[in-house]
Amino acid sequence: MAPMVVTMSDKAVVLLLLVALLPLGALGSRSGPSAHHGHAGHGPKHLSPPSATPATPAPAAAPAAAALVRSTCNSTTYYDLCVSALGADPSSATADVRGLSSIAVSAAATNASGGAATAAALANGTAAASNAQAAPATADPAVQALLRTCAAKYGQARDALSAARESIAAQDYDFANVHVSAAAEYPQVCKALFRRQRPGQYPAELAAREEALRQLCSVANDIIALLANSSS
Repeated sequence: MAPMVVTMSDKAVVLLLLVALLPLGALGSRSGPSAHHGHAGHGPKHLSPPSATPATPAPAAAPAAAALVRSTCNSTTYYDLCVSALGADPSSATADVRGLSSIAVSAAATNASGGAATAAALANGTAAASNAQAAPATADPAVQALLRTCAAKYGQARDALSAARESIAAQDYDFANVHVSAAAEYPQVCKALFRRQRPGQYPAELAAREEALRQLCSVANDIIALLANSSS
């Protein structure tokens, strides 16, 4: 028998028959990466947004401010009054010793303004006296004149304290001390006039204002002395 000669066309026919007999799944697996793989490898990635990290709050300055108020007031004659007066002003939370001295002077000035208003109201009969004996006395023209003098003296105390604040701002602590000391003296003129001209008729409201102002001025001058000593 003569040997069989396989031509190129015969090989092509055989190859086509083999391809036809292969399963369709096998053809799909060889055609390239699966749709799932393509989606995972090349599709858009949906990342969850990063969680916001809360900002770390700054350390509270209140303890340090309170410590400065206490240490400053330890150098004054009236510690409790000092702490109360300085703590009542929110600016004491960020104030240095010079700022605290200005706050103390402002507290004294507020008292002086109240004293002037109280004396004027008593002189005009628009404020009731604290005791029954003093009430009729305010209708006395001489007492009314004294009360108007008291109102003027408390006004001068307020003005002196305003000048003290300006001296503190200029770091002129000697003049600040002089102004505060003068402010404490003005209401005492009122008391002295009542003692000489109308003994026993000095209104209790003004007596309380005078004592409070004296103590507040003492606190202010004690703090001013701290400033003067630290700057010398």
